[in-house]
Amino acid sequence: MSSPSIACIGIIGKQNNPLHISLFPPTRSMLEFSLLLSSNLDIFEARIRPPLNPVDQDFGLLQAVDERLACYGWMTNTGVKFVAVVDMEGRPAPSEGLGSGKAVITGIRDSDLKPLFKAIQTAYVRLLQNPFYDPDEHSPLGPNGEPKVGSTQITSQRFIREVRRIGDIWAPGITNI
Repeated sequence: MSSPSIACIGIIGKQNNPLHISLFPPTRSMLEFSLLLSSNLDIFEARIRPPLNPVDQDFGLLQAVDERLACYGWMTNTGVKFVAVVDMEGRPAPSEGLGSGKAVITGIRDSDLKPLFKAIQTAYVRLLQNPFYDPDEHSPLGPNGEPKVGSTQITSQRFIREVRRIGDIWAPGITNI
């Protein structure tokens, strides 16, 4: 038996530009998950559009890609989007021995992902508190609306390590990361 695990965590800027993508394990295809993350942007927009429709930070299930992968979303007050792609056949479940009485988790609820998104948001807020990090530097558009030249990716190693740690330790049922 296996337990669901994180396949990808994506941070998407308010201009819909990818700020950071972490893959679990890192041998997966970056292009495949970049396209998958981009396909979720329309779902965010569709849920935000209707007027008088209050928007919660937790967008829940965005799409079930197939029987194995599902995308869940979260949006900050500033419009930055977090997407977690969950692999339902993820990592092997820890074996406690036969007849140990422990149930194997085979599915997840939206509430299982709240601690993950809160931990990612905390890491992002810590990144914003860094006086050397300028979030506007990572926008794809310049001050006059012209396209910028250069990388718009988050390069903070501390942030990247924290996102990797969060993705590695998450499992359904964890209440605090």
